[in-house]
Amino acid sequence: MKFDTPAGTNPIDRLKVVGKPTDRIDGPLKTSGTARYAYEWNDVAPNAAYGYIVGSAIAKGRIAAMDLTEARRAPGVLAIVTAADAGKLGKGKFNTAKLLGGPEIDHYHQAIAVVVAETFEQARAAAGLVRVDYTRSKGRFDLVEGLKTAPLTGGNSGEGSAAPPVDRVGNFERAFAAAPVQLDAQYTTPDQTHAMIEPHATIAAWEGDELTVWTANQMVDWSRTDLATTLGIPKDNIRLVASYVGGGFGGKLWIRADVLLASLGARAAKRPVKLALSRPFMANNTPHRPATVQRVRIGTDRKGRITAFAHESGSGDLPGGQPETAVAQSKLLYAGENRLTSMRLAVLDLPEGNAMRAPGEASGLMALEMAMDEMAEKLGIDPIEFRILNDTQVDPQKPGRQFSQRQLIECLRQGAARFGWNKRHLKPGQVREGHWLIGQGVAVAFRNNLVVPSGARVRLDATGTVTVETDMTDIGTGSYTIIAQTAAEMMGVGLDKVVVRLGDSRFPVSAGSGGQFGANSATAGVYAACVKLRGVVAERLGLDAAVADFADGQVSVGGRRIALGEAARSGEIVVEDKIEFGDLDKKVQQSTFGAHFVEAAVNSYTGQILVRRMLCVCAAGRILNPKSARSQMIGAMTMGVGGALMEELAVDKRFGFFVNHDLAGYEVPVHADIPHQEVIFLEEVDPTSSPMKAKGVGELGLCGIAAAVANAVYNATGVRVRNYPVTLDKFLDKLPMPTVA
Repeated sequence: MKFDTPAGTNPIDRLKVVGKPTDRIDGPLKTSGTARYAYEWNDVAPNAAYGYIVGSAIAKGRIAAMDLTEARRAPGVLAIVTAADAGKLGKGKFNTAKLLGGPEIDHYHQAIAVVVAETFEQARAAAGLVRVDYTRSKGRFDLVEGLKTAPLTGGNSGEGSAAPPVDRVGNFERAFAAAPVQLDAQYTTPDQTHAMIEPHATIAAWEGDELTVWTANQMVDWSRTDLATTLGIPKDNIRLVASYVGGGFGGKLWIRADVLLASLGARAAKRPVKLALSRPFMANNTPHRPATVQRVRIGTDRKGRITAFAHESGSGDLPGGQPETAVAQSKLLYAGENRLTSMRLAVLDLPEGNAMRAPGEASGLMALEMAMDEMAEKLGIDPIEFRILNDTQVDPQKPGRQFSQRQLIECLRQGAARFGWNKRHLKPGQVREGHWLIGQGVAVAFRNNLVVPSGARVRLDATGTVTVETDMTDIGTGSYTIIAQTAAEMMGVGLDKVVVRLGDSRFPVSAGSGGQFGANSATAGVYAACVKLRGVVAERLGLDAAVADFADGQVSVGGRRIALGEAARSGEIVVEDKIEFGDLDKKVQQSTFGAHFVEAAVNSYTGQILVRRMLCVCAAGRILNPKSARSQMIGAMTMGVGGALMEELAVDKRFGFFVNHDLAGYEVPVHADIPHQEVIFLEEVDPTSSPMKAKGVGELGLCGIAAAVANAVYNATGVRVRNYPVTLDKFLDKLPMPTVA
C-alpha cells in the first residue's frame, strides 16, 4: 500500500479498540517469567556452552602478542576465537568500530577474543588467563581540546534529526550585534550510557551453514543484514529472533560484539553458545550518547521577539563517526529571521558514540531550553510567554512550508493552568519551606515525526482468529498490544481473537523499534495487510469489499451478516502487504510537541535536590493506546531526571575509558527520586502522517525535561548551572544563606 495522500475516514476512526487504554497483552507472560528473552531459549538451543569476551585493556594502539596457552588448558574450555583465527570478517554499515579488534585497537574494551567453555564460570576464569602484550599509542580523549581544531561536520541520526555543517538564514552576526537584548552562553552535556535492564545478550547456533541467533535487538532486518556482511555469508542463511527485548534506548539498534562473538564461538566449538555482556563491558564496548559543548546566542528586540538566533554544537566520536545532531530542533522550534546553526566533530579514541534515546534533540534541548529561560529573565518576561511570543506555525527557514499540526501553545497554556504556574515567582530564590528552597521550571518538548516502510503478514482461520506476523520488536514499549489493537479494529474482532507474533526475521520486514517511528509505521503496515485481508474475505464471502462492514466478528452488507471465520472454512487465508510512504512529509513539516513542568526543592544547607512534581502536556497525533503511551512518557521523564541531576560517564583522560562503568558508579534514578508524574495528551489526529493518523511519543517525553528540571533548580536557588548534570558541588557554595530556625 502506498500512502501518498492524506488519510480520509477509515476503519481505525471507529476507535472501538484503538485509542482505548488497554492492558499490555504480553503483561501476564512477563510477570510470570514465561516471556523469553535472548538468554533464555534453552529448549531450542540445548546443551549450550558459554562465551566470555576478552576486552582490550588499552584505548589506542595494537596487540603485540597474545598468549592463549594457559587459557586453552583451563578446565572446560572448548574454543578460543581471536581476530587472527576468525577468518576474514566484513564490517556492517551501522557500526563505527570493528566488533572484533586486533591487531589494531580502536577503543578501550573493544572485543579482542571470546573464550567458550562448558560453564559461564569456566569461560570467565579462562578469559582471565589470556595474556596480551600491547603497544600503546597516544590517544585523543579530551573533547574540549579536540574541538579547538575540529572541522565543521554535518550529520544525520537516521531518526529524523539531521543538520548540515553550517546552516544560515539571513545575517545572524549583523542582527545579533544590533539586538538591544542579547544572550551568549555555553552549555555542556556529558557522555551518557543507556543502562537498560537487560544486558546485550545472544544465543547462537549453527546447523550446517545456517545460523540462528536469539538476541536482544531493536531492528531485526538491519542487524541480520549487518551480521551477514560481517560474517561474509548470505543473508538468507541467518535467522534472527528477538521476541522480547528488555530495553534498548538505541543501544540495541544494531548488532554488537555479543552477537558476532557468540556466532564465531558457536562455529568454533560446534555447539550453541550463550553470551551476555557484563555491565562494565556495556558501558565501554557498546555505543553511548556523546558529550557536547554547545553555544547558544539569542538576540531580541525590547519586546522579546527573536531577531537573531544561533545554536552551535561540538561533539566527538571515533574516526568515521558522526556528530551528535544537537542543533537539529533549533532549526524548527522558534521564529526568527536571522539564523545560524552549526556542528563540529572532534575525532576521539573513546568508545563509540551513537544513538541514544532521542539522539540530537535530547542533548540539544538541554541547552536550548535553558537558554530560552535565561533570555526570558533578561527581558523580564515569563518564560512561557516568551516561548509563546516566538512560536511559529511555519518552518522558520522555509516560511512556505507549514506544520501539519502544531499545538505547542496549547500544550504550554494547558500545562500552566494544570500545574499552577501562576503561583511561580518570576524572581528566583523567593519561595521557602523551612530549609527548602522551592522553584518551578518549564521547557518545550520537540521531536520530529518520521515514518518508514513496514510490512506484516496476516492470517485468518476458520475460528475467526486473526494472527499477525511481523519482525517488529517490543522493547518494553507495548508493540504487541497496539499491533493487536490495530488488527482487531480492522477486522472487527475482540483482542481475544488476535494473536501477535513479533521479532523473527522469518516474518515480513517492519519498521523496527527506534526513533519514535516504530509504533506509527508498524501499525500502518498491519493496517495495509488487513486492508488486503478484508478484500480477500469479502471476495470469498461474495460481498462487496468497498461497503462491507467488519464488526463483532462478522462481515455484513445491507441485511446480510456472515461470521468472519466462514471465509476461511476451506482453508486458512494468508495475505501480506506493507506500507510505503510518499512525500507528504516533504510537503508539510510533521513534528510532535510538548511542554514539561517541574517543581523542585533544594535544601539550603546541603544542596540536596528533590524533584517534587512533574507534568507533561503533549500533542503527538492519535494516541493508539493511552495507557502504554503514558508509560512511555513517564519512563522518558524519569530518564530526563537522570540526565539533569546524576547521569555522567566520567572519562579517564589519561587512558581513555569510562571509569564509572557499572550501576554502582553510574547513577540512574530510582523510585525514591521520582515523584508524582502526570501526562496529558491533547486531542489530535494527523492525516498526513499515516492511515493511523498517529505519530509517536517514545522519545518526546525525554526531549526538554532535563532543562525543565534545571530551570526549576535555578528558580528555587537563583544559581544557574550550565554544565550538566546539575550536582550540588556546582552550586552549593553559591546558595543563599539558609534561614535561622
